[in-house]
Amino acid sequence: QLTLVESGGGSVQAGGSLRLSCAISGPIASTYDMAWFRQAPGKEREKVACAKWGLYNIDYDDSVKGRFTISRDVAKKTLYLQMNNLKPEDTAMYYCACTPTLHNANTYWGQGTQVTVSS
Repeated sequence: QLTLVESGGGSVQAGGSLRLSCAISGPIASTYDMAWFRQAPGKEREKVACAKWGLYNIDYDDSVKGRFTISRDVAKKTLYLQMNNLKPEDTAMYYCACTPTLHNANTYWGQGTQVTVSS
């Protein structure tokens, strides 16, 4: 059983930066799939960044490449999303997700953290 708790959201002006955190409780392995998703009002949830917990197989959506960086602190068991040069279109609720690489594993989700970027 895993619990994910996001934090770090807020309101910034365009061009600003935020760092989102996802604190993980429970057993986790380097092979587990980690991801950051976002959902704007009236839109579908989309994946913006993903990686294995071991921080390999890293990938970003084209809309955030070069601006967002996924990282982790193993000791704190925390996943981060550094977001630079934020744009108004980045405004959304951001969610952390973890999918264990186990047979029939469920995906665990955090409660989300709101990011609002004003122009």
